[in-house]
Amino acid sequence: MADENDTSDKTEDPTQKRLDDAHDRGDVAKSQEINTWFVISGATLVMSTFSGSIGTGILMPLRNLIANSWMIHADGPGLLALAQSLEYVLIGALGVPLLLLSLAAIAGNMIQHRLVWSGESLKPKFSKVSPAAGAKRIFGKQAAANFAKGLFKVIALGAVMTAILWPERHRLESFMHFDPAMLLGATTGLTVHLMGAVVAMLAVVAIADYFFQYRQWYERQKMSLQEMKEEFKQSEGDPHVKGRLRQLRQARMKKRMMAAVPKASVVITNPTHYSVALSYERGMSAPICVAKGVDSIALKIREIAGKHDIPIVENVPLARALYATVEIDNEIPVEHYHAVAEIIGYVMGLKRGFSGRRV
Repeated sequence: MADENDTSDKTEDPTQKRLDDAHDRGDVAKSQEINTWFVISGATLVMSTFSGSIGTGILMPLRNLIANSWMIHADGPGLLALAQSLEYVLIGALGVPLLLLSLAAIAGNMIQHRLVWSGESLKPKFSKVSPAAGAKRIFGKQAAANFAKGLFKVIALGAVMTAILWPERHRLESFMHFDPAMLLGATTGLTVHLMGAVVAMLAVVAIADYFFQYRQWYERQKMSLQEMKEEFKQSEGDPHVKGRLRQLRQARMKKRMMAAVPKASVVITNPTHYSVALSYERGMSAPICVAKGVDSIALKIREIAGKHDIPIVENVPLARALYATVEIDNEIPVEHYHAVAEIIGYVMGLKRGFSGRRV
């Protein structure tokens, strides 16, 4: 699969979304050598731990069967009962070892990646029957790596077996004269020793192969600049659409602000840039900002305030400070209470027909 597509333009590291999508499709970094190592390790553990119980569990029933063979009925029901009894014997003797081997095979997959359920690999693909794609797989990096890996395993296994068995060659020759009942016990230790060495050798192969497979998988997930742009549009939204939505939100907010200006109690302004409309009624804990703006919006707020006889008070530093610190429909900050209170008092005095102190 690593060579199925031209990756010359895929120069960017994959995003987390790309990696997650690959996992959901069942495309994961996986080394078969890891699975092989776990299975062989499990088999070594089973042989070293359960070989005696397996032999006894099978030997005794078979011995009884042979000793009492004259009692076996050769008709259909008798042979069926015999087959069932042998089945129970084998399950009892091999059940736990086979369960451990199954768990080892599952562990070999789970240690490489989390569980995934996907039918993507079952779907028909033209690349699986395409001669060109097949030629790329045969002569690609993966095929070369598999050949080198297989050659190394053959050489390494041969070296390991030679190193272990050559010193035992005279002992192996004597096995020809052993009683068959003693042969199993005599060879068990040597077999476990040999398998332990094979497990150690395959561990090196499995680790190296996993890193190679992971690198191949990671390279396969790399993205082109165009793919990154498309993913950004899908995950974050089209920038043009987002800009249009932002414009619509700003237009609605402006319309709502302008509709609230006639309800304001006072407009505090810097005549050339800032306008902040505040609303206050008796019983409120603090004045509320109902509209604010700069430049053209500030001018529009002053125009509407003038049409509705809303007092406009010029206070340059206060207008700037309120614009920077208060949001629409929020109360003014505590640090501006005193300054705003003076202006509200002045405005309310004007409404009652009294002249107050001008600020």
